[in-house]
Amino acid sequence: MNAPTTDQLPVVVIGAGPVGLAAAAHLVERGIEPLVLEAGPSAGTAVRGWAHVRLFSPWAEVTAPAAEKLLAPTGWVRPDGATYPTGGDWAEQYLQPLADVLGDKVRYGVTVTGVARAGRDRIVDAGRDEQPFTIHIETTEGREERITARAVIDASGSWSTPSPLGGNGLPALGEKAAGDRISYRVPDLKDPAVRARYAGKRTAVVGSGDSAFTALAYLADLAKEEDGTHAVWILRRGITGSTYGGGEADELPARGALGLRAKAAVEDGYASAVTGFRTAAVERSGGQLVLVAEDGHRLEEVDEVIVLTGFRPDLSFLSELRLGLDERLQAPTALAPLIDPNAHSCGTVYPHGVNELSHPEKDVYLVGMKSYGRAPTFLAMTGYEQTRSIAAALAGDQEAAERVELTLPETGVCGGAGLFDEPEAAQAGVGGGCCAAPATLQIGVGAPAISGGC
Repeated sequence: MNAPTTDQLPVVVIGAGPVGLAAAAHLVERGIEPLVLEAGPSAGTAVRGWAHVRLFSPWAEVTAPAAEKLLAPTGWVRPDGATYPTGGDWAEQYLQPLADVLGDKVRYGVTVTGVARAGRDRIVDAGRDEQPFTIHIETTEGREERITARAVIDASGSWSTPSPLGGNGLPALGEKAAGDRISYRVPDLKDPAVRARYAGKRTAVVGSGDSAFTALAYLADLAKEEDGTHAVWILRRGITGSTYGGGEADELPARGALGLRAKAAVEDGYASAVTGFRTAAVERSGGQLVLVAEDGHRLEEVDEVIVLTGFRPDLSFLSELRLGLDERLQAPTALAPLIDPNAHSCGTVYPHGVNELSHPEKDVYLVGMKSYGRAPTFLAMTGYEQTRSIAAALAGDQEAAERVELTLPETGVCGGAGLFDEPEAAQAGVGGGCCAAPATLQIGVGAPAISGGC
């Protein structure tokens, strides 16, 4: 039997989140065989990690057209496009059904540990582009395997690598040792165990984006019911007029309301703000923690710390590939200027595709949140356009690959973690982005609540 040619090999997609599954749907539409590798036990495993958080985006903006085409023959009907799903809704009502339709094209419980050119480390030039890729994986049973692929689309997101507490981008001294008291997620206070963790406690919330706003609002609600509950909001810079976002003037009423809720938490005394504080160390004091700043300033003891300082891509398993990444954002070089959070919100990011996502290593693409590196302004719709363009390029349709087929709403939508819990409230306001886009602020570091392999 003859060995398959490179073109007959599958395209490996890393991650069965929203953008990874959209990539698979676009590949199927183009007659290209995908193989989706998901580390978790189900589709949207990362999304399920923030199942309690409601998106700023309505259903109409978080489903991919190619995916809907695959789902249609099964009788699947998209939920009301004007309503806003929670992460749990998104996973159960869209992502899992899509993965089920893809069937054995999706493998669960598989962790990618390395990607390389077959027989070529990153030093070797000779015949490099002609070689297929070899993907090293490990199953949940501890078994190692090798998969050969014609191309690799990395949609693994950044949910698994939250940025640390330390103000210099590295873990603060003592941060790891205090890990039992430090969380990097917006708490689900409807969970009795989580509620008990924070009820009647002093909790430091570190971050300046929508995730921090959400945590502050949740803790303020808890403080109204549980005496002794108090939040200490730690900001790396000062409070300015834009600290709380756009408020009533925000293009997204839901996002504006979120900032106003955080502001009310401070003004009503349920939270206190500490500005200009860059954490250098965490020390234990009895059963509590003390945060110490770079200048030696020490805060009053707290019981818990919630760190919401953003996410970053895990590039470790791509070390044998030749990636072209911006030195600041860790995003593809051509994409970085378009998504720089110093200049752009998600509404001003131009739709982009294969040209902006290409690397020196041919046929390797980072998509979704992974493509944005440390920039927080990602939209699900943008990720769907990315994968449409890449699938077209892999099919040899360069004209379609370079054609822009996405028009973002004029509102300049951004996504993030919403606070809506009631269905009627969740229908208020205008659309948003996917899953990890805090408001563009002039202070601190954006802290997306949810990335989920988007």
